[in-house]
Parts: sequence; structure tokens; C-alpha cells
Amino acid sequence: MSLGTTELGYVNRNDQMVLRKPDEPGTDHLQKTYVLRCLECEHEYGAKGTDIPACCCPACDGGRPGLAYAA
Repeated sequence: MSLGTTELGYVNRNDQMVLRKPDEPGTDHLQKTYVLRCLECEHEYGAKGTDIPACCCPACDGGRPGLAYAA
């Protein structure tokens, strides 16, 4: 059984894992911010749900800067 792209534990093709969903709005209408962790360098950053499948790490893989989220 595969996980949906916004489910905790989902890992995209760029080794970015969904860690949690803080109660923060995303930058698009009806989107939420999710916290992802890069499995290569352990960097954590925020991303909107629709971007999760294609996210690249902003610290080690040239991805876009992460969204702000409450710690």
C-alpha cells in the first residue's frame, strides 16, 4: 500500500519525507504547509501540499526556499 503525497512518512522521488502538518496556511488557496525533511542532509523545511511530489531540498539539491512554519 502506498502513501498519499501529504501523508506522514511519504517520501518523494527526491528523498524528501513528509514529517508533519503544522496548523499553517500554504501560499495557494486552500493549501496547507507541511514540514519535509531531506533524507540526504537532514534539512527540514516547509512546503505546500501540491509541491510535495516534486520538492527538492533547498539546502543540498537546489530546491526553492522553504515556507515558514511554527516549530
